[in-house]
Amino acid sequence: MSTAKASAPESDIALRLGRSMETLSRARAEIGKVIYGQDEVVSRTLVTLLSGGHVLLIGVPGLAKTLLVETIATVLGLSSSRIQCTPDLMPADVLGSEVLEETERGQRSFRFIKGPVFAQFLMVDEINRASPRTQSALLQAMQEKQVSISGRQHDLPRPFHVLATQNPIEQEGTYPLPEAQLDRFLMQVDVDYPDADTERRIILATTTGEAQEARQVMDEATLLELQALVRDMPIGEQVVEAILTLVRRGRPGEGATDLVNEYVVWAPGPRGSQALMLACRAKALLEGRPAPSIDDVLDLAEPVLKHRMSLNYKARANGVTLRSVIGEMCEGI
Repeated sequence: MSTAKASAPESDIALRLGRSMETLSRARAEIGKVIYGQDEVVSRTLVTLLSGGHVLLIGVPGLAKTLLVETIATVLGLSSSRIQCTPDLMPADVLGSEVLEETERGQRSFRFIKGPVFAQFLMVDEINRASPRTQSALLQAMQEKQVSISGRQHDLPRPFHVLATQNPIEQEGTYPLPEAQLDRFLMQVDVDYPDADTERRIILATTTGEAQEARQVMDEATLLELQALVRDMPIGEQVVEAILTLVRRGRPGEGATDLVNEYVVWAPGPRGSQALMLACRAKALLEGRPAPSIDDVLDLAEPVLKHRMSLNYKARANGVTLRSVIGEMCEGI
């Protein structure tokens, strides 16, 4: 099978892959000490971070979304901060602001006080409760890894990741995220209720003093090295074609599926293809494989593309969902 050009020799990739497997295995084990029964959520969150992207966690309250973010930050050894979004949250509360200071000699100068966005791991809780003005303050940070304050550019720390949460049920007093902001998230991860055995384990561990704490097993340099490895991994031409075919099927017009042509009003752009390419490579790395497969493309199609698509009112009236649309797009890949 031919492969697309890689930016590093395959022998070097294999050596780096072998070193990374043990590190990632230890990281997942530490996260598993605290987060029970959410293996898919943990895996997809780690895939997003290994890809260098941001993740949107969707789930009702009480499903350990906040705990997941705190645990991953601890295990990866990253500085973290949290923003609790409310309608009165202002952009300066996120980015920071300049204050006027006066010395003992009467000299005045402005000093920039950094906001919570200046962290390697930023949790934005209930992001859809922030006003559009505040939501837009995150756009530049998420895309360019820097912010503009009073005409001056301030670089954010590396790595920089936003993990935002959103409640899919309660919509009163919320501001739906615009398409431009949704597209900044590499993946949307849905957090479901745990099964009975997992919930039994949760209530016993958290109410009897048996809960464990995760330990740090990585640091920022290790994560940056893993992110570089993801981009250096070879990828088969068949996988590249599968990604292109899948994403382009989601755009109304020639080559699109029937459901797409009838119901889709907003389709994924090239950033969706880029995200799927990186996510497939990161998933292979997380599972200790030297290259991604078409199965990775099909498995990640929904979380990578779902928030990059929108359906019309006719779809809602006929009970058509994005899951069914993406399912049809994946047929025959």
